[in-house]
Parts: sequence; C-alpha cells; structure tokens
Amino acid sequence: MKFINIIFKYFVSILIITLFSFSAYSKGNLASQPTRLDVLFLSGKDLTMSNTEYSLETGKYYKLSIENDGYEEFMFQSHDLFRNSWISQIIVNEIEMHSAYPYGIEFDDEGVADIWFVPIRPGRYEFGVKGFEDKGMKGFFNVE
Repeated sequence: MKFINIIFKYFVSILIITLFSFSAYSKGNLASQPTRLDVLFLSGKDLTMSNTEYSLETGKYYKLSIENDGYEEFMFQSHDLFRNSWISQIIVNEIEMHSAYPYGIEFDDEGVADIWFVPIRPGRYEFGVKGFEDKGMKGFFNVE
C-alpha cells in the first residue's frame, strides 16, 4: 500500500509540474483572436512605408496587414522572421494560402495582404521592399 501511495504522489506531482510548465512557454493565448499590428502602408508615390519598427513577443498570435497604393510594383520580404515563425495563413484578395514560409508577397497593383503568424524565436528581423531598401523602405521586427 505504501508503494502505491508513493507512485500516486509521483504521478500527481508530474501532472502538476507539466500543467504549470506549459504557461511558461507562451505569453499569448493562441486560441483567441490575434493581436492586430498597425497596418503597413507601402507608398509607391512617395517610396515610403508607414512603419519601420514592430515589437513582438514569442508565442503570441499576430495579424499584419500590408497595403500597397498601386503606384509601384513592390515585393515585401522578411525572410528571417518568416523562417522563425509559424505562419497560420496569408490572405490576398480573400484567397487563403498556407505555407511554411513565403519568399515574399508581391503587389503588382493596389491591394492588401494579411499575414497571420506566431513568432517562435526571439531576434531582430529585417523586413523591406525588395530593390527599395536603399530608399528607406526597410524596417525591423523586434521579437522578445
């Protein structure tokens, strides 16, 4: 009987430790609505971006909307962030895409793309518009 009591206490302890340890790995609740980041406007008219810095947390679910005004053809890229995040989906013109990580999102005309993702590794990740980085169309995702 004493042996069964010790085994029972052991399993209860393991169960409690396991349940409480999961909360330490994720700051966000992935079952809830994503945190909506400020919209990233890409202006071909002025060759500017509305934001150059985003602060993110690992384990938190985000939605980033990218809008292009249509004056220039742009390709938005953030290779390192995409490689170090779980991408839930990318929606362009109400068409969903599911991918491990995209090479880039190209805008030929005016449009909106939404990226739903969870960063999984901390770091400082560059983003920008291919070919326009030297004109200031680049920024950083700071993931803690």
